[in-house]
Amino acid sequence: MNRIGLAVPGARSSWPVQRTKKQVDIENQRRNSLVPERSVMQALQEVTTGPGAHGMELAQLRIHIRTLITLEETEAPIVSCYVHHAVEWDGSKASLLDGRVRTMRKVFAGQERDDFDAAFGVVQRYLATELRPTTQGVAAFARAGSRPFFLGLQFQVPLPDELSVSTTPDIYHLVELKDTYHRYVVMISTEERVRILEVTLGSITRELWAERPELRERVGREWTREHYQNHRRDRDERFLKEKIELLERLMAAGGHTHLILAGSPRLTARVRNRLPRHLQAKLVDVVPASERAHVADVVTATLSSFIDREQQESLDTVAELVSSLRRGRLAAAGAAATLEALRRSQADVLVISCEFEPGPAWRCSHCGWAGAPSSQPEHCPECNSSELQSANLKEVMVKLAERQSLEVEIVRNSDVLMELGGVGCLLRYATRSDD
Repeated sequence: MNRIGLAVPGARSSWPVQRTKKQVDIENQRRNSLVPERSVMQALQEVTTGPGAHGMELAQLRIHIRTLITLEETEAPIVSCYVHHAVEWDGSKASLLDGRVRTMRKVFAGQERDDFDAAFGVVQRYLATELRPTTQGVAAFARAGSRPFFLGLQFQVPLPDELSVSTTPDIYHLVELKDTYHRYVVMISTEERVRILEVTLGSITRELWAERPELRERVGREWTREHYQNHRRDRDERFLKEKIELLERLMAAGGHTHLILAGSPRLTARVRNRLPRHLQAKLVDVVPASERAHVADVVTATLSSFIDREQQESLDTVAELVSSLRRGRLAAAGAAATLEALRRSQADVLVISCEFEPGPAWRCSHCGWAGAPSSQPEHCPECNSSELQSANLKEVMVKLAERQSLEVEIVRNSDVLMELGGVGCLLRYATRSDD
């Protein structure tokens, strides 16, 4: 089956986050108490796995990607639909998709067209009835025929508008999402409270907070102002120490490697100065936020900083790739060399440019071989099968990397990487032909 794809760049929007009743109940129970009645990990588990949980965990996304790349092929086509979903759904998006579908239907006939229509119908119903108000990006995969399949995923960050049809799902944008947003920890410090959040794929996946008890009402009634000020300084120091210790335990337990501080500049400066060295090494940025700022707006502000850091880390990987190539060490560059390293399970990190637009490729549906020869081969060079299909080389590379659980660095705006062919990889070992 020929692969067809139409794409329109998606726009970015805000990421509204709603507090649920479960979260409010936990917060109310902790009010006016420095030490929660329940253990930190118990409360954290309830917020993460209970009705108050929101946002997809990184592990869940990895499972979904694994499901898609191991999905067995059938005669029926599979529709891969990515949508940037505005909060106000007015039907214009559906009309846009309908226009693309009309174009696609012209290349299908008979049972193949019926299967396509049925699969896209499932996607349409999902988009029309199942989207949450906070959803910003949607990825839906559907197949009809004798072995129907459907998977719908919603995110609180945008995805580009793209519709494609092939015998296998297109996963590039999910991998890009995983690489760009993955996860980090935010510590929000204000005069009234401290909140520690885990942000994954653009949305809050874990939330833990402890509010300061109100002391001002005791001034003049029980304490002198001097007594109040001394007590407050002692409490502030103890409170700050407890929250940094909590932050340290949380990041260590979750294996987090990125931290952002947000809130009052006075308090964030105090927190930063008291961070242990190993946490300072993980600090991405310090973002100012007022007492009245909604947590969703704070998360949005930190997200921008995190994306900038992620982009810098991607450019650092490109620099490492270039350095390895110059020294003739463990690296490969260009589509042909990278694909060969992936096929030999030799690659360690796949480095691929967003702007990489490879030429035609071919894939054997019998053994899974993929290559990019200058012309369509008559038979598969691996198994001699004639069941060859046109393929998207970018998708082929990303799927090979995901099958091997490799790190994938997707890089934006790197002229250096584009000069190397738009793609390369760091290698785990060299072969004799590389020496």
